[in-house]
Amino acid sequence: LEVMGLNLAFQDFDIEFTGNLRYYQEEAIKSWVENNYRGVIALPTGAGKTIIGVKALELVRKNSIIVTFTKEQMFQWREAIIRFTKNRPEIGLYYSEEKKIRPITITTYHTAYRHISELKDKFYLLIIDEAHHLPADKFKVIAENIVAPARMGLSATPYRDDGKHEELFKIIGGVVYFKSTYELVKQGYLASYDIIQRKVKLTIDERKKYLDLLNKFKKLSNGRKVSELITLAKQGNGTAIEAMKIYNEIKKVVNFASGKIKELEEILKNEKGKILIFTQYVDQAEEIAKKFNTLLLTGKMSKEERKRVLNTFKNMSSGILVLTTVGDEGIDIPDANVGIIVTGTGSRRQFIQRLGRILRPYDGKRAKLYEIIVSGTSEEYQARRRKETEILSFDQSDELDDM
Repeated sequence: LEVMGLNLAFQDFDIEFTGNLRYYQEEAIKSWVENNYRGVIALPTGAGKTIIGVKALELVRKNSIIVTFTKEQMFQWREAIIRFTKNRPEIGLYYSEEKKIRPITITTYHTAYRHISELKDKFYLLIIDEAHHLPADKFKVIAENIVAPARMGLSATPYRDDGKHEELFKIIGGVVYFKSTYELVKQGYLASYDIIQRKVKLTIDERKKYLDLLNKFKKLSNGRKVSELITLAKQGNGTAIEAMKIYNEIKKVVNFASGKIKELEEILKNEKGKILIFTQYVDQAEEIAKKFNTLLLTGKMSKEERKRVLNTFKNMSSGILVLTTVGDEGIDIPDANVGIIVTGTGSRRQFIQRLGRILRPYDGKRAKLYEIIVSGTSEEYQARRRKETEILSFDQSDELDDM
């Protein structure tokens, strides 16, 4: 094969897929093949995207590279390939601790970006996990430089708040297959669920601080959207930088509202089973874990610590795990049945991923996702925009949060 003047020799290999695909996974693979082995497959968290990628390895049978967002995902992919195949070639891990290029190579976004010159011309198939990250300026270099003619993107939510998903579709191929959460719940592949909003109020002092900051923000922003202010701030605009500082202070007043912890306490009194508590901030996660004596998972922890915490949680018949955004992607927690969002970014993508963490079905399970929202603030507005019908219809029009 000759691509852009490079004479590339791709090695064929034997591999036998031993897994069983659900009907929608078979449809997804078929759509990808019919699109000339290119495109993005969009399925909800918990619907089994990894096994589709493993099947793709069997169909292509040539040097393949899988790019994951986290190291944990890299190890999960290796385990899935071993579990669902036999007579396979050697699998190489390419990351900070070892760099083995093999017929099937698994790496992370960060490592692939740093070592792109070493990886760019060795693979026929490129699989990008959590593909919505790819359009970020530095990560898109990966897909632009790896010359693999066969390309698969996997994502629960390929549409980005900043509109850059168009770039993803150009370099991987458009969305070739999509199934909504609603369809898979209805068919029994994901657990049925309830989304429950619990509203709390700011204290008098918190409300005063919120309104003071909001007035300052309105003067500085001069009617511009947050997305515009971010762009201007990146360009060094002093007013925009100051406005964004105040915007972040406003978010902290809302996110750290004392009423949230009181409401969380009420929810925990009435819920049993496996419970996940999501928060945006490490210090808030630590405070909650200490107050309620729960397990804790944050990005500050080492890989070994995270693995130990996850194993402990998985082996508990009931228990609580508090986690920061490290838990939004790439962590396999198969049997949590209650989720509680204390703080989040407000984006639909994050909300869908958090919902997906509690949707893996087991007998008689009905999942619940609580959202603790501060009344009369931007949180309430975001929650209203992100109502269930929009999530289920896979709305693409999500903009950055505005006040």
